Amino acid sequence: MKIYITIVLALIFAFSVFAQRQGEVIVTSTFLRKSPDASSEKVRAVQKGERITFEKNQDTDGWYYVSILNGEVKGWIRKDTVRSPVKAETVNQLPQKIISIPKPVVNATPIAGVTPTLSATPTVIPSSTPAETAVEDDEVLRVDTQEISLNVRVVNGSNRTINNLNQAHFEVYEDNVLQPITSFTTAEVPIVNALVIDNSRSLRSQLGKVIEAGKIIVGTNRPRDESTIIRFVSKDKIEVVQDFTTNKNSLDNALDNLFVEGGQTAIVDAIYQTAKKVEQYQNSWRKDDVKLRALILVSDGEDRGSSYKEQQLFELLRESNVQIYAVGFVNSLNKESDASGINRQEKAKTFLTRLAQETGGKVYFPNSNDELLQIASDISGELRTQYLISYMPTNENRDGTFRKIKVVIAEGPNKEKRIAITRTGRTSTPK
Repeated sequence: MKIYITIVLALIFAFSVFAQRQGEVIVTSTFLRKSPDASSEKVRAVQKGERITFEKNQDTDGWYYVSILNGEVKGWIRKDTVRSPVKAETVNQLPQKIISIPKPVVNATPIAGVTPTLSATPTVIPSSTPAETAVEDDEVLRVDTQEISLNVRVVNGSNRTINNLNQAHFEVYEDNVLQPITSFTTAEVPIVNALVIDNSRSLRSQLGKVIEAGKIIVGTNRPRDESTIIRFVSKDKIEVVQDFTTNKNSLDNALDNLFVEGGQTAIVDAIYQTAKKVEQYQNSWRKDDVKLRALILVSDGEDRGSSYKEQQLFELLRESNVQIYAVGFVNSLNKESDASGINRQEKAKTFLTRLAQETGGKVYFPNSNDELLQIASDISGELRTQYLISYMPTNENRDGTFRKIKVVIAEGPNKEKRIAITRTGRTSTPK
């Protein structure tokens, strides 16, 4: 009889545990807290993908009371950092499980003519299909949120890099509203970059030094970094000389094979197509796949024959997280006004400056070829000294509007000025 009672109690306990709703952390990292307040004491850090159990009748506005480690640790967690269980919907009377599919991996292909697209539409998977998310048959986990990632450089009043800060020093604002930081790291992550080099005749005299500078940048690559070499002239001559690779010899050979030729320079098209390529290459939402993405442009900055307009280019850049470092040989351009009355040199300078500012990168205007080697070293250093910050937008509307982003840094000792450099905003991607 005692054995029977013990078995029954064990089954009841097992059923009660099984019946509890479970979820999964969807941001890079977050915290369990002692009370439902962002300023309350942290109980334990919780990483992306970690399973949590929702405790019954213990939730409040914006927060869930949950447990982890089989109930050993309990605390409050923000609702927008986890997948929330809801009642299942049915299709043809069959239970379904809905999961959000990450951005697809795009195989590297020649750029010319490629117009890849991304789909953010949730995919419906029949319940008979194995799914990674373990839930009850009468429940699904629906994701309807987006985490925004920022690459942030911090400099002082003398433009010297500051790389010893922690999360407490940072505040992120979107449209002047303070945002909850969900992830912060100073750990070095792999770099994915594209060297996009103007091969039109206007850069004939600089090409030798440009190749040397490119080799310096490639030479600083760490074992997991990958680079691609793109040459461009006109809109039909945007070519992948070397696709993404970690092999430095292959990259050096590609740089040695660059050559100039005639054509109507299509700088906007080259940046547009390459930015897409960099953004989509091996892109996923997994924490282990975080990469810093950059486009390093060398050109005189004057567009003469692109199909895309500047407005289309900047709309694309606002939807991506690719930093642009531009090296502009604008001194080769005539200062006289063109047919529209605009100074060609100033127009190119303004365009290249905007590319860097809006993406959180940097622009250089060398006065001589001899400056290129130092510029290459500077770019390599800039890419290695960045903070990676993620936040969950408090404005969840997916209306396609532009949201201004500003990162504020606390003053240093003796009121030392600290300036955060990151992208100026983002476009809220429609559902």
